[in-house]
Amino acid sequence: MTGAVLQEDVAPGVLLITLNRPPANAIDVRTSRLLHEAFVRLADDPDLRVAVLTGAGDRFFSAGWDLKAAAQGEAPDADHGPGGFAGLTEFFNLAKPVVAAVNGLAVGGGFELALAADLLVAAEHAEFAVPEVRLGLVPDSGGMIRLPQRLPRAIATELLLTGRRMRAAEAGRWGLANRVVPGPELRDQAVALAEEICAAAPLSVAAVKEVTRTTESVGAAEGFRLMRDAQLHAYQRVLASEDAKEGARAFEEKRPPRWSGR
Repeated sequence: MTGAVLQEDVAPGVLLITLNRPPANAIDVRTSRLLHEAFVRLADDPDLRVAVLTGAGDRFFSAGWDLKAAAQGEAPDADHGPGGFAGLTEFFNLAKPVVAAVNGLAVGGGFELALAADLLVAAEHAEFAVPEVRLGLVPDSGGMIRLPQRLPRAIATELLLTGRRMRAAEAGRWGLANRVVPGPELRDQAVALAEEICAAAPLSVAAVKEVTRTTESVGAAEGFRLMRDAQLHAYQRVLASEDAKEGARAFEEKRPPRWSGR
């Protein structure tokens, strides 16, 4: 298969999206838009539940912004399309989860792309860095916002101000990576995690994403107010859903639930 962004249905409900721009899987405007098309397919296809996002090869998940494109005139603030850089970093209303399967170096915008995913599985040899300050830039595709949310503030600030690399084992210790696995097992482990999500009720998954996204920057009291009073459609929908009734019936009847998405 050829192309900058590959799509493959690898398990029921699971879409594998592969960034395929060797040698470093760097991302230009065209690639950002192709990635966004893949995430829109995830959003719009009722048969798809979860995406696994990875890079081709075993050296780079992504080196981030394509500096060759920059040298040819692509501006740092170029319009990467409706999903922002890499098609995901500003796709805030995506109701279906994305699992980043980080197969190597995730640098700059590549790290920011991984941070935009909901869950992260890292190969043991993977490394993460936001080196923009060493290039006279800043990680403004989510690095300065998401890193302090995902890591202890002192650690996030150190990474942002020094550009140092963080190995997969450290990412696992800080809880940034959900799983750290041997490189040859990365794809299978990431798909297995996606399949675990597929076993859950689809409306419940969408509601979890909606509520956590809406309340992540507020305290508990305000979070409850937003959840109860705001117009959170996925949350309201799951409360009155057939799947909520089916879950209770399946539990009582000691059988697997049959989700309808209604």
